[in-house]
Amino acid sequence: MEIYMNIMSLTAVELGKRIKAKEISVEEAVTAALDAIEKKEKLVNSFVTVDREGALKRTKEVQKQIDDGTLTGPLAGVPVAIKDNMCTKDLLTTCSSKILYNFIPTYTAEAVLNLEKAGAVILGKTNMDEFAMGSTTETSAYGETKNPWNTEHVPGGSSGGSCAAVAAEECVFALGSDTGGSIRQPSSFCGVTGIKPTYGTVSRYGLIAYGSSLDQIGPVAKDVTDCATILEAIASYDTKDSTSVKREDYDFTRALVDDVAGMKIGIPRDYFGEGLEPEVKTAVLQAAEELKKKGAIVEEFDLSLVEYAIPAYYVIACAEASSNLARFDGVKYGYRTKEYEGLHNMYKKSRSEGFGPEVKRRIMLGSFVLSSGYYDAYYLKALRTKALIKQAFDKAFEKYDVILGPAAPTTAPKLGQSLSDPIKMYLGDIYTISVNLAGLPGISLPCGKDKNGLPIGLQLIGNCFEEKKIIRAAYAFEQTRTYEHSPLA
Repeated sequence: MEIYMNIMSLTAVELGKRIKAKEISVEEAVTAALDAIEKKEKLVNSFVTVDREGALKRTKEVQKQIDDGTLTGPLAGVPVAIKDNMCTKDLLTTCSSKILYNFIPTYTAEAVLNLEKAGAVILGKTNMDEFAMGSTTETSAYGETKNPWNTEHVPGGSSGGSCAAVAAEECVFALGSDTGGSIRQPSSFCGVTGIKPTYGTVSRYGLIAYGSSLDQIGPVAKDVTDCATILEAIASYDTKDSTSVKREDYDFTRALVDDVAGMKIGIPRDYFGEGLEPEVKTAVLQAAEELKKKGAIVEEFDLSLVEYAIPAYYVIACAEASSNLARFDGVKYGYRTKEYEGLHNMYKKSRSEGFGPEVKRRIMLGSFVLSSGYYDAYYLKALRTKALIKQAFDKAFEKYDVILGPAAPTTAPKLGQSLSDPIKMYLGDIYTISVNLAGLPGISLPCGKDKNGLPIGLQLIGNCFEEKKIIRAAYAFEQTRTYEHSPLA
């Protein structure tokens, strides 16, 4: 048993090396993860579906391909968990909603396919806020996920299941998606590292859409090296996704160097105003100091427009959600109400029974801002604000290589606190949302803990397609600390 626990404490890259060196077999690695899930799930609830049979079957194929030299990449044989809003062929995909309780896709999302090509073994699908709408993983139809640092607290959201599974060491790494901070905020709450790449870097084909102009898939893992390696594996140009971008350079791991000499880092004053917990502020500014010691040039500046990001985001995201979620109507797949009179009544009942309260709230908000008479006042205004936020970042990046700030204003709140006050929950995304509105890359990594022992996350933001700069800065900072395993790990 001891060997298994040790396996799960490794990073993805370390485990990949040991599998390659034949010190650990793929079967041992996957069994270790499945045993950890079995042992910890009742405490954490980070999975909606565990595919034990499928994972063990896949170990044999992957082992054979490693042995005969077909699979040589760093992630070959490493067990991974996938957020439940990415389609996986023949494996239940629910978006943590009742409306998709029986949906088994006929194809696999491109990002997940890329992982499979790299030889990763899928363990199952992780819990999330229903349709990725929420910041705490409490809106899931399959029960809330708990934070492995303290199970009375939330893991963050919407990729809370993925981040909790990595922190509890039920998987070695995971995929999440980020529409307004859904990778970075739960990474911050769970004391793990997560990257949201530049919009268009990872294919959105097979990702069940929430806000199409904002959604991006990204990795969650123990450290920066893992995240850069995974991003390298999943990023690709995909003709099936009209928003996919053909990039010159996917070589993210080259940025893993401990060197920030001369790097210009800007700290937005606007990110350190009211609402920010003093302990979070201290830990984040301390991280900036560490980078300064390593030769980075760190200064404060005014980013402006920060207070407009949240209203603009919720108008745009809800508008896109109301049209994206119109397809869930009980006709072709998913939940259909038992008793109804006529087609219109079936739509109405299926949707009102199938969707949870937060999803309904956002569909209604979205339908309202898109309705005639309000379209100009809200939706168009939000799009103009989005363009202005992008301009403010463009101006900042003329001067700075990286922007540094907190990932979230607080550490993980207690379960049940946020749902009673949705506005407070929405405001919790204040530091992450503008990154999505401007399509930028951002990374969150641990930079300390509060007095209750809950993790604090540092966020580094880069200009479009400049992931390498944030990876470099994050890697240099990471070298000043050691990874702390959660109590449930």
